[in-house]
Amino acid sequence: MATDNPVEVNARTTPRQMALALFEDMFDLGTPISEANREIGYQRNNFFTEIVNMGLAARRFLDAAYFIVAQEPEARDQYDVELNYFKWLMRYDSRNLKHLRTIADETQNAKIRVTNTPSDREPAEDDIWVQVQLIGMVALHRGRIRFDVHHSLIPHIRDPRKSHWLSLRISTAFTRSLARAIYDKVLPNVPDGRTDWIKLEEIRTWPGKMGANATIFKYFKRDWLEPAVQEINEISDIELSYKTRTESTSSKKVDRIQFVLKRKDTADAVMASLADASQIYKTLKDEFNLSTRQFTEISENRETWSDDRILQAIEYTRFKVNRGQVKKSPAGYLMKALRDNWRMSEAERTMVQVQTKLLTEEAEQEAVKTAVKTTVEHSVASRDEETRARMNEEARQGREHFTACDAKTRRELIRAWVVSREGKLVLRRMKLDASAVSEEDILANQDLAWYLGQFVFGRIKT
Repeated sequence: MATDNPVEVNARTTPRQMALALFEDMFDLGTPISEANREIGYQRNNFFTEIVNMGLAARRFLDAAYFIVAQEPEARDQYDVELNYFKWLMRYDSRNLKHLRTIADETQNAKIRVTNTPSDREPAEDDIWVQVQLIGMVALHRGRIRFDVHHSLIPHIRDPRKSHWLSLRISTAFTRSLARAIYDKVLPNVPDGRTDWIKLEEIRTWPGKMGANATIFKYFKRDWLEPAVQEINEISDIELSYKTRTESTSSKKVDRIQFVLKRKDTADAVMASLADASQIYKTLKDEFNLSTRQFTEISENRETWSDDRILQAIEYTRFKVNRGQVKKSPAGYLMKALRDNWRMSEAERTMVQVQTKLLTEEAEQEAVKTAVKTTVEHSVASRDEETRARMNEEARQGREHFTACDAKTRRELIRAWVVSREGKLVLRRMKLDASAVSEEDILANQDLAWYLGQFVFGRIKT
């Protein structure tokens, strides 16, 4: 099994890596994801709680797919993972691929719909109505699953604005469709402690198909609602109750429900409450890789360890890490900072600001120096290139003039060159005897011909 308290691990572990590691540890043992000893989940956009008419298995399928999308380092056109890993994420223990295809088909038929048309009137031309398939292509082949998600949904999955923490440990533990549907719907309302009053007929659409008796409240309450509430309270991180009322004054028929809810005092609950509050949970999990035991300690001290106290401990630990003063586990140092209420002093903050400013100014000065040096080098190189081009052109013109001369003039030019200072230097460097070098030898050698051309050009220009 995966270690419960990896305090010596210094490298940052991503949620995707952690999920894969847990899968490798647990799959061979036949242990479902709902019994994992580490939290697995992602920040889910509140937007996706509007999904209705979707069964339990299809919701699990979608959760697994969106978890994979959310944890990939970059957005992709298609996502391809091992099928056993995908099935583990959705807690699908069966080998019945035909049934899995049916679940995929149901998931593909599910859509999310956004409109500003009030429910009490017909649509108008100026109204907004958008409908998007929740998952696109799904392919199963040779032990792998490949799928894609509409590009307009990717930003909502990967970088949600208004969101809540969805634990796959909890969501895969549900056995009742209505329990899972209610749980999904109420999660964004946990900080408020209650939902708005919801039409009973709307709630009946949440889990997909329901029996005919569900239209009668006493049977709906007995066979669906009460068992769903009981399961939510037993396995999830929230405590749920509900109130009912009748909207019409002329009828006693119950047609409205309001859910009342609060977080439980458990480790799972504190993870979710941290995620609801801010980015604190992501920082603790992704940056510091806190263990389940450490999260449990936070849960037990949540009354005194406020968000501000956690944030100041994070700030202090980062400060010490950057100064090279944390030698072992940043997570362990962070927990000690929390326990002892360590925080950065104003003097330390000022010091960091001054050092940052000095480093920035130094970097800017260095950048200016580098730019000046590069400019000078480019200028020198440009001048050198111009000089080489000019001298090559002069040598070419001198060579053309030499070739156009009669034999007597050519002999005189060669005789003059081999006794000149430049000619002697070139011939000595090339270890050639001036008295033995002929016109043919010079013209056959590219370097000798070039220097001769330079010499002739100098003669015709003087």
